[in-house]
Parts: sequence; C-alpha cells; structure tokens
Amino acid sequence: MKPAKLQDHLRRCHSDKTEKSLKYFQTLKDKFQKRSTLDRMFASTSQRNDDGLRASYNISLLIGKSGKPHTIGEKLLLPAVEEVLKTVLHKPASDIIKRVPLSNNTVERRIDEMSSDIESFLCTDGWAADGRETLEGKGKHSLRDFLLIDLTKEN
Repeated sequence: MKPAKLQDHLRRCHSDKTEKSLKYFQTLKDKFQKRSTLDRMFASTSQRNDDGLRASYNISLLIGKSGKPHTIGEKLLLPAVEEVLKTVLHKPASDIIKRVPLSNNTVERRIDEMSSDIESFLCTDGWAADGRETLEGKGKHSLRDFLLIDLTKEN
C-alpha cells in the first residue's frame, strides 16, 4: 500500500493509534508473529509423536538384536522406563509411555520392516543375502544362518 493511503487509513480507521510510536507497532507485529497457530500446535504434537515412534523403532532393534521374546518390551522395558522417569526425573511417566508403542505385535512388525529394508538394500546394491529361519520351541523364530555374498567381486 502507498504510504499516503496507509496514513489515511490509520487516521480514518485507527484514530486512537495515530500518536503511537513506531516501537508500539513493531511490538504488535512481533506479538502477532509469535502467537500460537494451529500449524505450530500440530507441529509440536507431531514432533512428540515422531520421537515416540523413533524410540519404539530403536527399542525394537535392541530387542531384535538381543534375541529375547518380543513381549519383553511391554512386560519389562516400559515399566522400567516408567520407574526411571518417576524416580530420577520426577516427571509423570504415563503421557510419555503412551507415545512409545512396544506391544508384541508392534515390536514384531518393526523388526520385520527393518529386516525387509536391509534385505532389499543388500539385494539392490550387488549383494545377495540368504537367511535360514528355524522354529525353536514354543513358536520362537530364530535366524539360524545368515550369509552375505558380494556379487561385485570376481572369483
């Protein structure tokens, strides 16, 4: 808007603010830009959910590497984390624990996703992977043998 029209608008519509200094308008602008908006509120909530999801994947990876049953996440790890948060950090743990899904099915699905990602990566980059899965007692799956072959090397 042209300065003359802007001054005319200020006199006609905001006559009570014509004598205010430039600093007053700059603080109004800063307050307007810093106000909370729906986008900002959802972004912070989304970030917290992403952190819980990332923690769930990292813990699932640790469970998979340890070879322990998948139920250890909700039976042992979540109560242990809850106790640490309450005792050491003096924070209510329930809202944080709810953001980290570690049920048996979730951990199994995450481990399967990670293994399929690794397998597809190895198969597309000149590597061949061969894994033999066995069924141990009580329906426990175990990766018995795992073989990597570099297809780019000459024999």
